[in-house]
Amino acid sequence: MADRIPMTPSGYAKLEEELKRLKTVDRRSISHEIEIARAHGDISENAEFHAAKEKQGHIEGRIRLVEDKLARAQVIEIGGNPPETVRFGVTVVLVDDSTGEEVRYTITGEDESDVSAGLISVTSPVARALLGKRAGDKVTVRVPKGNRSFEVLDIRFD
Repeated sequence: MADRIPMTPSGYAKLEEELKRLKTVDRRSISHEIEIARAHGDISENAEFHAAKEKQGHIEGRIRLVEDKLARAQVIEIGGNPPETVRFGVTVVLVDDSTGEEVRYTITGEDESDVSAGLISVTSPVARALLGKRAGDKVTVRVPKGNRSFEVLDIRFD
């Protein structure tokens, strides 16, 4: 089997909800749109029909992708003893060495990440650099704007 995809229980549940919506709502909706477009006559020159078929292809592709992710999911329970090192599911409080700004990130699965909410993917450069670090450790991360240095202040479960 291909590589496992780490995710939290809530991330897994969100993918299940998306798959259910895609199969029950979106699939039916696009089938209805295709039916209406087909009723307009010659489908060879029917722009509505071709647009609906393209949309159907996107929906079916997303269904296959979500099914694959769910099949390869490695659901990781968050919690337990206070973490000593940075790992999947923890919240890390960092201080940016150059600005003194304190930042907080929770390391999640790819589909759960939302940088504006402080959720970063375990595969992101920042998360990869932080994995295994302890409070007090310094880390330098290569980002698009250059290198950024951080000090790990705290590691915890939120």
